[in-house]
Amino acid sequence: MSKRVIISGGGTGGHIYPAIAIATALQQREPDLEILFVGALGKMEMEKVPRAGYNIIGLPVAGIKREISADNLSFPFKLIRSLSMARAIIKDFKPDVAVGVGGFASGPLLMMASLAGIPTLIQEQNSYAGITNKLLARRAKKICVAYPGMEAFFPKDKLALLGNPVRSDIVDVSSKRREALVHFGLNENQKTLFVMGGSLGARSINESINKGLPEIIAAGYQILWQTGNGYIDTAKTTIAGLNTDSVRAFDFIYTMDLAYAIADVVVSRAGALSVSELCLAGKPSVLVPYPAASEDHQTKNALNLVEQNAAILIKDSTARDALVPAALELLKDMARQQELKINIRKLARPTAADDIAAEVFKLIK
Repeated sequence: MSKRVIISGGGTGGHIYPAIAIATALQQREPDLEILFVGALGKMEMEKVPRAGYNIIGLPVAGIKREISADNLSFPFKLIRSLSMARAIIKDFKPDVAVGVGGFASGPLLMMASLAGIPTLIQEQNSYAGITNKLLARRAKKICVAYPGMEAFFPKDKLALLGNPVRSDIVDVSSKRREALVHFGLNENQKTLFVMGGSLGARSINESINKGLPEIIAAGYQILWQTGNGYIDTAKTTIAGLNTDSVRAFDFIYTMDLAYAIADVVVSRAGALSVSELCLAGKPSVLVPYPAASEDHQTKNALNLVEQNAAILIKDSTARDALVPAALELLKDMARQQELKINIRKLARPTAADDIAAEVFKLIK
């Protein structure tokens, strides 16, 4: 009988793509392995995971909103329903191991798995642990982390410092520049600023770039811009008004390896996945941490790079005035670009997905 693994979590690309990378590494080690994903209904994993070729079941669980909201009244009922569904999923699928990558859905699933005597593994992407993972840590058999010092949140004897799993196609993007130029229809003689606000977009980054487009274009640079679904129409309207061929805007970019391949400088949020990919791709970066992230963990992620002279940080509150000037200054400064490239590459952990997969197999009796 083939071994079975449940992988649970999601909500953002920062949870989903590490989960998919772990699943890929698991199946590369053991092709007959059966993998089932469990996510949250209505969240992006319900679309992204099947696109990657895996089955997923959605739970009705949702987080508690920080502001006063009527949605919070339904939280206990959604949680109870999700726990009941998680128990039924575990009984039906009979996993050998349950893996949690953070996000709402991993809570009920890993809790019910541990109560059923199934070994659980947590993968914490950030430098500041999320509340779901902190709650699950007591029952977890192994906790894989991406940053040192995580014993502040988790039992030290359970920790394995392995890095964040990222898509394997990002390991060597330098060889894909020609392919990327053709794919995006950009000019090989111009430097490229790649702007991404994360899988859901980023208002301060989008508004800053939208405002600064004329200045960036006038300086002779071209822009590859992932806006998120909520801002793409605004971006396209602005681009049409500029009558330029130097900007390519997309709501979402699936070929991230090609986007990194063409980038001379990257503007990004500082989610754990983005930071790990930037390290692996070795890209000079201007980071704008999302200030409303839980426990301000994106700022902590960014500072970890800044302290090692591996990235530039711009506060979200100052982005509208400071982001474009910082990006333009970095685009002009080849020596500074090289310095950041060298330092950020030192932080890369290209074998993270394989190393985490090895820990999962250790838990299978």
